[in-house]
Amino acid sequence: MKEIVEGYGSLLVAFSGGCDSTLLLKVARDVLGERAMAVTARSETYPSREYEEAVQLAREIGARHLTIDTSELSVEGFSSNPPDRCYFCKGELFQKLLEIAGEHGIRYVADGASLDDVSDHRPGMRAAAELGIVSPLKEAGLTKNDIRELSKRLGLSTWDKPSFACLASRFPYGEKITPEKLIMVDRAESFLRSLGFRQVRVRHHDNMARVEVPEEDIPRFLNDSVRERVASKLKEIGYTYISLDLQGYRSGSMNEVLSQSERSAEKDAAG
Repeated sequence: MKEIVEGYGSLLVAFSGGCDSTLLLKVARDVLGERAMAVTARSETYPSREYEEAVQLAREIGARHLTIDTSELSVEGFSSNPPDRCYFCKGELFQKLLEIAGEHGIRYVADGASLDDVSDHRPGMRAAAELGIVSPLKEAGLTKNDIRELSKRLGLSTWDKPSFACLASRFPYGEKITPEKLIMVDRAESFLRSLGFRQVRVRHHDNMARVEVPEEDIPRFLNDSVRERVASKLKEIGYTYISLDLQGYRSGSMNEVLSQSERSAEKDAAG
């Protein structure tokens, strides 16, 4: 991976502060020094706690770091929430990052895609391929487990950070995404984290919240006092019905409605 990054000469990292992009930024900073920089996009689909963590992590790594403000809901084709929603979002974001890279004399823009992302429905990867965005982690053949292990060895605090996807991923395809709905999801997930659930998703189905926690956390969730507190708080937030997904947390559960042909077509388009 170091050899790959060094070969770029200079690199702008799309930096979310997650496990993947943090390892990428650390390596880029170590290898390229000031020829590496990070850019974080702040928006309504990106909780403030995630943004603040990204700022702190970039500071700890010692990398140059810029913040830009984006509004995915204003991107045509995004708020209506089609299955390829992320294609429109990432396309807009990567265009902006390419412009910033050009202004700073940086040759390449990189995302944090890993080898594991190839097997999932990732329309954003198609946008990346069309715009020439590089994916050093994927190119080096690193899986999510590899990334966590390497991050731990490097002393990065994100080595065991729960996976996080933008809040738009909490809505069934076809349901319009609005600022008010995003706030509901953010408040609900923040409350569940305050109860000690580190990995959690609140899937928004109109007036019902479908909560996902890891299978090992389900017994604690069903404890009477916890269950009652969750039900009370989520109703206060605006949900009428609160359900627990008995399959537990799984990344991209909203993609389960997509056919295999839709997934395969997206994977082929991303290369």
